[in-house]
Amino acid sequence: MIRSVKLTDAAAIATIYNEYILHSIITFETIPITPEVMQSRIDTLSKDFPYYVYEIDGKIAGYCYVHGWKSKAAYDNTVELTIYLSPEYKGQGIGSKLMKHLIDECRQRHYHCIVACITQGNEASFALHARFGFEQVSLFKEVGRKFDKWIDIIDYQLIL
Repeated sequence: MIRSVKLTDAAAIATIYNEYILHSIITFETIPITPEVMQSRIDTLSKDFPYYVYEIDGKIAGYCYVHGWKSKAAYDNTVELTIYLSPEYKGQGIGSKLMKHLIDECRQRHYHCIVACITQGNEASFALHARFGFEQVSLFKEVGRKFDKWIDIIDYQLIL
């Protein structure tokens, strides 16, 4: 079931996110975060933006949210999307359900554009975003470095 995030979800969300920090280039963070740090992030973001979790039998299987894309006022109707799934729940359609729910909420809130910044090689994310009508709009070469490797970022956008 999809529901709004709660501060009590912070430990489960941090566990999911830390898996990506430690074992992938999907996030550019390099140091695992504590549940307290995640709780602070959730508190800050969920006050102003949609933030959801997918829960199965009391366990968080994934989460998604949007946040402001840039700080200048002219960007107020553009948001950046983030979505993560627990590795054990990949390939079950949960990402698609979260994505649809989040896009629908963004439309209801009258956002105009959703941006997604995806690391090169994240084919599952490219495919998920393409299924929902996102289009590639940019490629930034070698903007991040993790695991002794330069990493490209590809931006996708969806005009609502």
